[in-house]
Amino acid sequence: MPTSRPGRHELGQNFLTDRNVVRRIVHLAAARPGPLVEWGTGDGALTLPLAELGRPLVGIELDRSRARRLGRRVGPHVCIEHGDILRHAPPAGAVVVSNVPFHLTTPVLRHLLAEPLWHSAILITQWEVARKRAGVGGATQLTAQWWPWFDFSLDRRIPATSFRPVPSVDAGLLVIDRMAEPQLPLTVQRDYQEWVRRVFSSRGRGLPDILRRNGVPAPVAARVVGGRRSALPRNLDANGWVTAFTAARSGRHTG
Repeated sequence: MPTSRPGRHELGQNFLTDRNVVRRIVHLAAARPGPLVEWGTGDGALTLPLAELGRPLVGIELDRSRARRLGRRVGPHVCIEHGDILRHAPPAGAVVVSNVPFHLTTPVLRHLLAEPLWHSAILITQWEVARKRAGVGGATQLTAQWWPWFDFSLDRRIPATSFRPVPSVDAGLLVIDRMAEPQLPLTVQRDYQEWVRRVFSSRGRGLPDILRRNGVPAPVAARVVGGRRSALPRNLDANGWVTAFTAARSGRHTG
């Protein structure tokens, strides 16, 4: 039986109705300490089970009437606010949970990753987005730009039939945890992210050549690529990106 009513299409809402997925999300949230934030509460399919954890919970909902109705159903430790998730700043140490509107996936991820205080995020996104963000089958530029500071993992695939209305594609459960000890200091974040952008947009005869064109010494480029001459930037893993950037930066400073 569905746990929520179909949402308004203009808000991009596909509400979760699979109780097993709800239980999994609550389990993942319970394993991570801190106040809870839910972006896009809808009719409360996730909000109400999350509230049973007894921790402070703030829900942000764009639909004013839905926010008002849900606010009347929750306890005093839960606050449902009418607002835009793209303008909300999660508090320090927060665990962010969201069934992300599919048409807003990239803006939501960019906004979330740029916010400095939250601790973990448990997100429902399109299946292919979840795979790529977790580096399965090749990473995207966005993932590579944030890998030194976050762990991305793919928890499971969620069938389209788990939602109402039923979307045209399956979803995935993406988990993001901020590293306690990042691989690079925040002081180089802007330089690193710009360097990753240049690597992804550079032309060359395979990844070793692309890396050399972006300041990575040939021996280091060969080592991080591991003999895969036909590899592309999307084939480089998190450690490879950090090693290559550190070598390029060291060479630039030495020069």
